[in-house]
Amino acid sequence: MISRQFKTLVPSFMYSAFQEYKLFIPKSYSNRSYSQDGEDMILNSIFDFKKKGFYVDIGAHHPKRFSNTYFFYKKGWSGINVDAMPGSMKFFKKIRSRDINIEAAIAKASTEMTFFIFDDAALNTFERDLAQQRISQGYKIVKEKKIFTTTLQELLSQNLVATSQIDFMSIDVEGLDLEVIQSNNWQVFRPNYLLIECLNFHINNIQSNETYKFLREQGYDFFAKTCRTLIFQNSKL
Repeated sequence: MISRQFKTLVPSFMYSAFQEYKLFIPKSYSNRSYSQDGEDMILNSIFDFKKKGFYVDIGAHHPKRFSNTYFFYKKGWSGINVDAMPGSMKFFKKIRSRDINIEAAIAKASTEMTFFIFDDAALNTFERDLAQQRISQGYKIVKEKKIFTTTLQELLSQNLVATSQIDFMSIDVEGLDLEVIQSNNWQVFRPNYLLIECLNFHINNIQSNETYKFLREQGYDFFAKTCRTLIFQNSKL
């Protein structure tokens, strides 16, 4: 707001010009990221002018915290959120009521697995070796629970039609990420962009990475990378 003192110190024509100039100044030069490493800002540079869209978030964890999709929900998008944590969808249904919110565990096949629940829910995993590694880092398992898994193809088949457009899919399931993508039918459910956590990825050895090799076989091109996440683009775009 311009003070009265400022108005008296400048000629009226300069003040009028300044008021007109203000109309062209953006209210903010920044966007708030909700992702762990800014993944949503990379996606925003792709979908900046798209007001409505659809996402799938596997291993969604929390409606806002470390979310690759909440920024887009606030823009008016909608989608599917999936997490294996018992009771996790209570918060999603409250905060993300426009979305389809599903409590489910995704793996390569339908089977029963042990879910290791940590004192920080972002670390929950089905991967025993990863759980032991996190225990050695000082984190604590508060509970172990047997959970039946389903495949990504089965889950999407139950909630989408084959012609549904998925603008992007985010997968972050703490160690089981490769199994999740192996459980999908990539000819039927084919997002334009795919984000997947890959902690053992090294750019100099990209050709030997199993996640990279699998997605290349499905017709996806390596597009970008953050500290923890690989981003692939549908090569048919």
